[in-house]
Amino acid sequence: MADLISGLPGALGPTTKGVPRRIRARKVEEEPITKPGVAETAAESEPPFHFSLRPQEIARHLGRFVIGQAEAKKVLSVALCDHFQHVRLTEAGQTAPFYQKQNVLLLGPTGVGKTHLIRSAAELIGVPFVKADATKFSETGYVGGDVDDLIRDLYRRSGNNIRKAEHGIVYLDEVDKLATREPGSGRDVSGRGVQTNLLKLMEDAEVPLVSPNDMTGQLQAAMSAMRGGVPTKETLNTRHILFIVSGAFSGMEELVRRRLLATPPNEPQRRRTALSIDALLAQTTTADLIAYGLEPEFIGRLPVRVACHGLDEDDLFDVLRKSESSLIHQYERAFGAYGIAVEFRDDGLRSLAARAAQEGTGARGLMTVCEQVFRDFKFRLPSSRVKGFAVTESLVRDPASTLKKLLGIKQAR
Repeated sequence: MADLISGLPGALGPTTKGVPRRIRARKVEEEPITKPGVAETAAESEPPFHFSLRPQEIARHLGRFVIGQAEAKKVLSVALCDHFQHVRLTEAGQTAPFYQKQNVLLLGPTGVGKTHLIRSAAELIGVPFVKADATKFSETGYVGGDVDDLIRDLYRRSGNNIRKAEHGIVYLDEVDKLATREPGSGRDVSGRGVQTNLLKLMEDAEVPLVSPNDMTGQLQAAMSAMRGGVPTKETLNTRHILFIVSGAFSGMEELVRRRLLATPPNEPQRRRTALSIDALLAQTTTADLIAYGLEPEFIGRLPVRVACHGLDEDDLFDVLRKSESSLIHQYERAFGAYGIAVEFRDDGLRSLAARAAQEGTGARGLMTVCEQVFRDFKFRLPSSRVKGFAVTESLVRDPASTLKKLLGIKQAR
């Protein structure tokens, strides 16, 4: 065969010349080019939403961590079961077009376990949970957080799983601070405005996962536009997200008392005047909440309401002695890190509870009192030879003398 002129096709010989036959016969399989994460997402099969708990099971679980609050546990357990059973049936194809979501309002003083109730319930059910204070939000377009950020935080807590986030729980504390008790001349962007923005979220809204004010989101959209693509906006629906709000509602008891005294008496006036704060909060009505300064539309989206009672000395003693999340476990661990064993005796726990009750801040007062009592112990004992001590009434009453005596005994040896 005549030689081919250099520069023409085939001039350099067959493309397989000099290549071993076993390599020639091998076919290179090209992998399809896909967007990162698309194939993995499509391959994963999301399990169906599962919920089989009953109200008494939830209430018993809450009782392991929160002392007292029997009525709140009962109301909350029923509301959670109703909501998540509805979600389960809807996911299974049994739709209920006229179902009304049972968002919850918790009233009660600080330190009574409101947050602990919600967090423990969310952990039991296995749904993402996010908590925020209402005071950090403002109306859209003004300085401050946007209420839509609650849903975006829930999405992040769910591991960026939209389906899990759409079954989550949003807990908004200090909602009583949104009340507008006195009409003003200016626009209320942190009270009435926030209540208005929450209305759509509490029922059925589509929330963009990327905030319009998010710099990262803006850069991603700009880069997509430069490549000639149309940016897609992912959204998260709030139809199956349960909203629980709470607040101390300081002064609400006086509104309720005045209303009871103004209504025709079903019982002696003296008895109604002597009602405790807990008893008055338990009788709070929609009219009282509106008079307090909350919007009727906002209150209307919180059909389930329950008041938590304050904690007395006996309750605080049980919090220390019986709760699985008792503060004494924290102190046992703190001293145990230095090889020091701590024994909490009942008379010492009772004394701690009595002092905490005088603080008037519920279970939070226990931390205040314990820090005052054990401050010097935590400072001095790790550098001593003391290997253990008992927390008794005398130690709580006079911690300085007990510490000196304890160190003196060990030093004498």
